[in-house]
Amino acid sequence: MSYQLLETHHRRLSRFRHLEAIASWDEATMMAPQGGAERGEALATLRGYLHGQSTLPALGEWLAAASQDERNLDPWQRANLREMRREWRRATALGQDLVEAMALAESRSEQAWRKLRPANDFAGFLPLFRDVVRLKREAAQALGQELGLDPYDALMDGFEPGLRTPTISALFARLRAFLTPLIPRAVELQRSEPMETSQGSFSEERQRWLGTELMRRLGFDFARGRLDTSHHPFCGGVPSDVRITTRYDRADYTKSMMSVIHETGHAKYEQNLPARWIGQPVANPRGMSIHEGQSLFFEMQVGRSRPFTDVLASLLAQAFPDQPSRIFAPENLFRHLTRVEPGLIRVNADEVTYPCHIILRFELERALIEGRLEPEDVPEAWNAAMKDLLGLSTAGNDRDGCMQDVHWPAGLFGYFPAYTLGALTAAQLFQAAQRPLPELTLQIRRGDLASLDDWLRTNVWSQASFLLTDDLVTRATGKSLDTVAFEQHLEARYLRREQ
Repeated sequence: MSYQLLETHHRRLSRFRHLEAIASWDEATMMAPQGGAERGEALATLRGYLHGQSTLPALGEWLAAASQDERNLDPWQRANLREMRREWRRATALGQDLVEAMALAESRSEQAWRKLRPANDFAGFLPLFRDVVRLKREAAQALGQELGLDPYDALMDGFEPGLRTPTISALFARLRAFLTPLIPRAVELQRSEPMETSQGSFSEERQRWLGTELMRRLGFDFARGRLDTSHHPFCGGVPSDVRITTRYDRADYTKSMMSVIHETGHAKYEQNLPARWIGQPVANPRGMSIHEGQSLFFEMQVGRSRPFTDVLASLLAQAFPDQPSRIFAPENLFRHLTRVEPGLIRVNADEVTYPCHIILRFELERALIEGRLEPEDVPEAWNAAMKDLLGLSTAGNDRDGCMQDVHWPAGLFGYFPAYTLGALTAAQLFQAAQRPLPELTLQIRRGDLASLDDWLRTNVWSQASFLLTDDLVTRATGKSLDTVAFEQHLEARYLRREQ
């Protein structure tokens, strides 16, 4: 009886979260310019209400009673109860006033960031950023005390259950040692490769056509989702109504094209979660490393592969018929999409230098939460880290430095490590998928992803949060997550040019 009461309550909570998700998407895409202040207050009130409903004393009583009767539950119900307990512990660690204050500060910060980033105005952003960091430190302390974790680990655990700093530090140290010699070797090798670059301007209308056609080819269900434009590409909404966004650069069609493929990977995961359990915690995606693993699976393992450039070549020729045909020749496209070139912008980074961007953010945001770095010192620390990792400077260029991402303005501290964990996960999953799918390369070349989708649906999508992250990865690939498959992938693609 207690378990059934919990299911009913969580189903009701999911309906309010549905509305929150769509309102947040609208805030980032279609909201009128003057609607920000009231939208921020409305979202803060809604999040406060959701927090109150997630911490009702009766829930604690029901959880205790359901635990006593757990042996009578089936495996999915037991997993659901486990996830309910996890949500309860995290929610009850924070007071409602703090939850509402964070929501309001983050909404104000993100809305201001959209205007202040193009103006390169860190000084104008700083007071808002200070508020976000102050409140996030308070939340991290409270969560850490409740969960027995260091403050930064308590934040990471919200995005990837069970993730801890020693694990990340060890993986990042190995990656840094691997990438430091690989990056210059790849750059030097590519200097001898001829590559034709695109010419002229690429209209937003034709880029949007290209994006929607790619979504169709990749299996996005437009009856349950849509594509829009935002300042920062993202995937939002709910499984029955997935909203993905991109942004357009008239001088470079690849930015929107690859962001659409990336966000479609996220969307396919959401659209294929187990329908029977939607509305329950067990139907939620299994942490952000798996979620980012799906987006990077399609962007990096499939989307930038040599076989898939055959698909891209045909679509690009239709999208931009005024371009010389040699620009979209598959081999030329492959060289263009796998060009290694250290740059300032994370979302435009190649997959070889991308982990360096994440290592930088991991180290800085951990220092911010732990109080070893203050908000006003972030630009200088960012510049020093960028010089150390990639040999580039952001001095005086905060727009392309510490202000480039929406994550910190939105209070998403602890999220960034999931991107590189996702890259490792994607490589390990793709390597595992090739074993039972010997024709996979030919299928990708034809744009036929049905068998690959079936494999992912069985091993990842349909599992949602039924399994813990390490159990899911181990069951799908035969081993726990490590850097080996990712390193092998990079060596094959960038040193031997095999993929």
